[in-house]
Amino acid sequence: MHKVRCFAERFGVFSEGAEVLRMIKREYPDRPMVGVGAIIVDGGRVALVKRGQAPLLGEWSIPGGMLELRETLRQGAEREALEETGLAVRATELLGVFDRVLLDDEKQCQYHYVLIDFLCERISGDLHAAGDAADARWFKVEEISELPLSEDTASVIRMGLEKVVR
Repeated sequence: MHKVRCFAERFGVFSEGAEVLRMIKREYPDRPMVGVGAIIVDGGRVALVKRGQAPLLGEWSIPGGMLELRETLRQGAEREALEETGLAVRATELLGVFDRVLLDDEKQCQYHYVLIDFLCERISGDLHAAGDAADARWFKVEEISELPLSEDTASVIRMGLEKVVR
């Protein structure tokens, strides 16, 4: 697999197994990657997904993923929300921009993301896990503090809930 990965990265070949090769390329990147997140608030609750892939495999997180070529930041957040939760949303207010740098045991940069999170309003759909999400669920504000979330993630979720509840 290492030879296939090196060949694909060097020559830009992404035909068979394209998604697997793209995922591998996210590890140990040569530059930061842009990720978008959707803080979906409805009825005083926020939609979170349990990650089905690394990084943060098995952890609750904000629905989101990588920005794709030719899409705006808001379009990316809306697409990722639909792909992971089944909810059609409209990205409204920018809530924050965050660094997520994860180092491996040898202190090498395994992942480096610039994360851009938007407050999103639900347009339609029923929440369910889709795409690379292993689970999806609505959480009340008091349940958020019980989850093992990074401080910036918990903070942006609280910010989104506060803006909608006001």
